Amino acid sequence: MNFVEIHDWLRETDDRRLEELWRTADDVRRRNVGDEVHLRGLTEFSNHCVRRCAYCGLGTHTRGLERYRMNADEILACADRAVELEYGTIVLQSGQDSGVSGQWLADVIERIRQQTPLAVTLSVGERSEDELALWRRAGAGRYLLRFETSDRTLYERIHPDLPAGQAGLNGVRSDRIAILHQLRELGYEVGSGVMIGLPGQTYETLARDIELFGELDLDMIGSGPFIPNPHTPLARNGDKHPAPADRQVPNSETMSYKVIALTRIICPQANIPATTAVATLNGRTGYESGLRRGANVVMPNVTPPRYRALYEIYPAKAGVEQDGDYHSLLKERILAIGGRVGEGRGDSLNYINRRITNKEVATCAR
Repeated sequence: MNFVEIHDWLRETDDRRLEELWRTADDVRRRNVGDEVHLRGLTEFSNHCVRRCAYCGLGTHTRGLERYRMNADEILACADRAVELEYGTIVLQSGQDSGVSGQWLADVIERIRQQTPLAVTLSVGERSEDELALWRRAGAGRYLLRFETSDRTLYERIHPDLPAGQAGLNGVRSDRIAILHQLRELGYEVGSGVMIGLPGQTYETLARDIELFGELDLDMIGSGPFIPNPHTPLARNGDKHPAPADRQVPNSETMSYKVIALTRIICPQANIPATTAVATLNGRTGYESGLRRGANVVMPNVTPPRYRALYEIYPAKAGVEQDGDYHSLLKERILAIGGRVGEGRGDSLNYINRRITNKEVATCAR
């Protein structure tokens, strides 16, 4: 599928045509990654963040937010909970927290790997190459870092650079594409994605984003709708650089499904989640609709409730109410649409096949 076709699908409004897109994406998903839906236990271990991203409720601009940072034993308890629920992966997520040292997090990763069978995924923002290498050696196998938008001008409007010397980075200019390449060289399964419907985002930009997923050969791709947080600069000050009304991408549920479906067609063997943000727009069937349109991963929240409500990137986050029977009901919902709950780590087939190919090339070279 080329840029023009992606662009045309993003603009498509005919329900019958969209049903064709949903069926195609679902068929590509079934043929390439099967009917297994892999569950990842999300642990939001810190809401501290040094950044001032215009759309995010965790930024330093948010006043009155109670900040927290879980200790190692609390994180290990979340890992134990993920094992109890028969998940294959724990996702350690935080703001870009300069108070979390590279060695401290490496020690936590090592404990999880020694004490549980879980794969460890990190989503902790832009960190130095030395830290990324340290965490890889400690046992982290996957890293999620959304590039948010391929439009550099739009990116810089919503994602200001860090002040000099912060977060242990060698430079102050944010370059997430370069970090994604570093992650690949370090041997991680590499995950990224974009925000859908950012003010100023055009259909052309979003089509280019989806093309870039394929060019980066991503192993995991998570994209969700922009949901305004009233405590952020973007919500308070409005968009001062709007796209023309006929070119602005809506932050709608349907547009989110279009991106999931097109991503599956472009990257057939990647792991693609039905994101919490989509479920926030439609708590009743959001996960199921995403899974029927190309997704094969869901990330239920195992963060302790007392912290979960404080990790408010955007308001009314669906994960806040994931208590009680939620986890067993989620499995029932997967079975009800003809899926199977995945077993084991659920490594990306894209990643597995690349490693096999690289080994074969290396053997031939010798």
